[in-house]
Amino acid sequence: MTAILEIQQLAKKSWNKGNQETSYLFAEVSAEIQQPERISVIGASGQGKSTLLRTMALLETPDKGDMLYEGVSYLKKESRLWRKQICYVAQQAVMLPGSVEDNLRTTSRLHGGTYDEKLAAQLLEEAAMDGLDRNKNASELSGGEKQRIALIRSLLLRPSVLLLDEVTASLDSISARAVEQLLVRWHKEEGATIIWVTHDLEQAARTSDRTWFMSSGTLLENQRTTDFFRQPTTEAGRDFIRLLVSGEKL
Repeated sequence: MTAILEIQQLAKKSWNKGNQETSYLFAEVSAEIQQPERISVIGASGQGKSTLLRTMALLETPDKGDMLYEGVSYLKKESRLWRKQICYVAQQAVMLPGSVEDNLRTTSRLHGGTYDEKLAAQLLEEAAMDGLDRNKNASELSGGEKQRIALIRSLLLRPSVLLLDEVTASLDSISARAVEQLLVRWHKEEGATIIWVTHDLEQAARTSDRTWFMSSGTLLENQRTTDFFRQPTTEAGRDFIRLLVSGEKL
């Protein structure tokens, strides 16, 4: 069976403020996704979690290693088509010029598809945004509204793999839960893999069935979420859980 997504010995170099190459931000990162999963990516700040997702989406180029989507290397695929299937949503959402509606229609224009207005309306409702004026200038939205519009904009592509970088960080608890429920439903009904960077352990436990723990410049643990939270296999993993539970600063 061909894996949906496979990353092999992936590495990304780090750079200092003077644009001088230093050591690797992360290296020897390998994982294989055989069937649609919901994966949380956790770890202390500075471990390269966001950069890993950006690299997987080809927004940054790997310095070593390979990535295969359905058995085909990223080197043999057009970047635009890769990003259509493996879609990244940033924590700091970028709105394009124009209205909310213009932003929602962007993906269909870029990829030559048909805009699914019914799906857009459904997703807005599920994300607790059904009352939003779609003619409103997107630049006037709050941070949390921009996050949700960026997420919906990506979902309208119907990607096979959705890479999420703390997409509920600017949301109140009610809106965050609405987004969580939307994504869990999307995974079940659309069969999409969701890989989600989060610093909220409760969110990770609620929304994922697998956890990637990054530490020591690599993907240190790759376990079922229940197993990871019950008993991490590494000392770094146990320390990470202990510090977060105790409220200490990492």
